[in-house]
Amino acid sequence: MQKKGVELELRDLAKQRLSAEELDKLIGDRDYRLFLNPRNELYRERKMAEKPPSRSAALKWMAQEPNLIRRPVVIHGAQIVLGYDEEALKKLAV
Repeated sequence: MQKKGVELELRDLAKQRLSAEELDKLIGDRDYRLFLNPRNELYRERKMAEKPPSRSAALKWMAQEPNLIRRPVVIHGAQIVLGYDEEALKKLAV
C-alpha cells in the first residue's frame, strides 16, 4: 500500500501491545474470532477452531500474546482488513 502512495500509521504490536480495551473497541460488533490467528501456537494448542474462547478470554489472550492477533490489521475509516488479503487491500488503496 505504501508503494501506491497510501499513508500508513504503523504500530509494532510486539513493542506497543493493544490492550484488551483497545481490542474490544477495534473489534466492535465484528466477530472477534476473525481476529484470532489460526497459525498461532496458542490457537492450535487450545484448539480454538473447534472450541472458540469467549470474547473476554480472546481479548485477554490477544492483549497478552500479540501473535495471536491476525495481521496485518489495516483500518481505513470503518473498514478493517485482517491478514494479507490482496484484493481487499487493493480496494482500500483506491
